[in-house]
Amino acid sequence: MKVTVLVGGVGGARFLQGVRELLTDADEITAVVNVGDDVWMHGLRITPDLDTCMYTLGDGIDLDRGWGRRGESWSVKEELAAYGARPDWFGLGDRDIATHLVRTRMLRAGYPLSAVVEALCVRWSPGVRLLPVTDDRCETHVVITDPESDDDTRKAVHFQEWWVRHRAAVPTHSFAFVGAEQASPAPGVLDAISEADVVLLAPSNPVVSIGAILAVPGMRSALRTTAAPVVGLSPVIAGRPLRGMADECLSVIGVETSAEGIGRHYGARSGTGLLDAWLVDEGDTADVPGVTTRAIPLVMSDPAATAAMVRAALDVAGVA
Repeated sequence: MKVTVLVGGVGGARFLQGVRELLTDADEITAVVNVGDDVWMHGLRITPDLDTCMYTLGDGIDLDRGWGRRGESWSVKEELAAYGARPDWFGLGDRDIATHLVRTRMLRAGYPLSAVVEALCVRWSPGVRLLPVTDDRCETHVVITDPESDDDTRKAVHFQEWWVRHRAAVPTHSFAFVGAEQASPAPGVLDAISEADVVLLAPSNPVVSIGAILAVPGMRSALRTTAAPVVGLSPVIAGRPLRGMADECLSVIGVETSAEGIGRHYGARSGTGLLDAWLVDEGDTADVPGVTTRAIPLVMSDPAATAAMVRAALDVAGVA
């Protein structure tokens, strides 16, 4: 069976653990990963969601934080602070920096991001083919009210500044996927969707993870025209996301933070949307016209529980 999954960072990585737990070596798992969070910091190219998926599946993730390397140290961060280097709100661990150094060197040598990811995964053996949605720049920026202004002056900041520095706690007006109009799907991405037996939308942030993936031209069309059923999983439990700040993101675009609100935001493939089926938590309900809905436990407490979610998604898709 060929399974293609659209994912973001922490939640997406944990969902992929469940996919890998359920399927066998004879199955082919491809993850199309968000790159909207990618950013340059201190001369290094950082790809947070790709790295979180790679470290998680490669058993190198810090389990407490859900991101970054296990057993991390912070000597470089401390030295940068001693120099007064900016930005000082984004920390890079010493082990993590090694990954960024290799990536940056390869990118500057002319390798596309997809080739870099493939090379890095040789070390980590994730058991899943990780594909950036695009090799091109497609960064998420956020239009906010400038917290340093005395009026309603607005400015655009990189998503990482909004998320990490401001914790999404400043007046926010819109999201922009910078570079999206000129971007194209990375090699293998469209084939992974068109040749899949089932496509899953992981319970990742609908706006800045799945939404950023969908901003790349050709992605919506690929999902709408694939012969494979498309099944999404709700990222909220009882009206709240378990992790991250999806509610803040959804409120900016006028979508209710609920299983029904997000399901309707994605919409039905029988109309102009993306979904054939939508899984919600057992404590939630959702009426999404044209979409088959099913309520199941959606808490990813461990790979086995997540595998049960994946089994339900395959079952509702008719490919179990």
